[in-house]
Amino acid sequence: MIKNQFISSDRVAKLNNLFLKAKFVVEGFIIGLHKSPYHGYSVEFSEHRPYTFGDEMKNIDWKLWARTDKYFVKEFEEETNLTAHILFDTSLSMGYTSATVKKIDYAKLLAASLSYLMIKQQDATSLNIFNNTISRMIQPSAKPSHLKMLISELEKLSPSGTTDISKVLHRLAESIKMKGLIILISDFYSDIDQTISGLKHLKFYGHDIIIFHLLDPKEISLEFKGRVEFSDLETGEKIITEPDYIRKEYKNSIEKYIARLNKECRNLNIDHMLVNTSMDIDKLLYMYLKKRSKVS
Repeated sequence: MIKNQFISSDRVAKLNNLFLKAKFVVEGFIIGLHKSPYHGYSVEFSEHRPYTFGDEMKNIDWKLWARTDKYFVKEFEEETNLTAHILFDTSLSMGYTSATVKKIDYAKLLAASLSYLMIKQQDATSLNIFNNTISRMIQPSAKPSHLKMLISELEKLSPSGTTDISKVLHRLAESIKMKGLIILISDFYSDIDQTISGLKHLKFYGHDIIIFHLLDPKEISLEFKGRVEFSDLETGEKIITEPDYIRKEYKNSIEKYIARLNKECRNLNIDHMLVNTSMDIDKLLYMYLKKRSKVS
């Protein structure tokens, strides 16, 4: 059973390094998932067959029973050679925070926790660091020593440069030869049409894709008071305005952007997860596992 209680972000923040934080998050909470924190993550549905005496009731497809009034069992196949490619945005906009946690620091813990989870279940994991181009590519491996190297690399990252997600996606689509899981972590301040073009390119080659769309709470709400100077972290452009006068139009614009990206992802069978950086990281991991593996 899953306990309806998540680890406080304050407790995680007190730990000394990123490896300990990732270990604390994954082993401290995900351990509550059924009999193993990693069970079922790499399992894919294969086919149906008629129910026979001795089959486990949990594998009965009840939706199919409702349509046919017959019992069928879902058969699964173990995916033993899953390769996950983490794409990590380090552009200057990822350095923003309106509170205590910068988007890039939240992204680091998310990427480290996902790497910890996948390598512990022996899924090869790579790390691709980018802004307007790929600055570092670490090839996939499932070795325990590889996990420490990935997390060490994440820990050193700092925001720099502008964002060009499309260029990165097109390059990776041509360079990743085998089908895998693409995990894209970004705030998505990039041209949406070009980004969608890059996502389509990856899907053409059969990759499974999940997007973690990270935004600071005030990037969504624009809850600032009084006269405020806003600065574009990537271009340096500045404007001075009173948020009360533009909040409605701003929220309408960002909601339209998010809705369009979400719709395009659904059409491509891509999982789009909008992440408010005030969310506890292990709650996000649970939502991810539930979406990926239908954990209940």
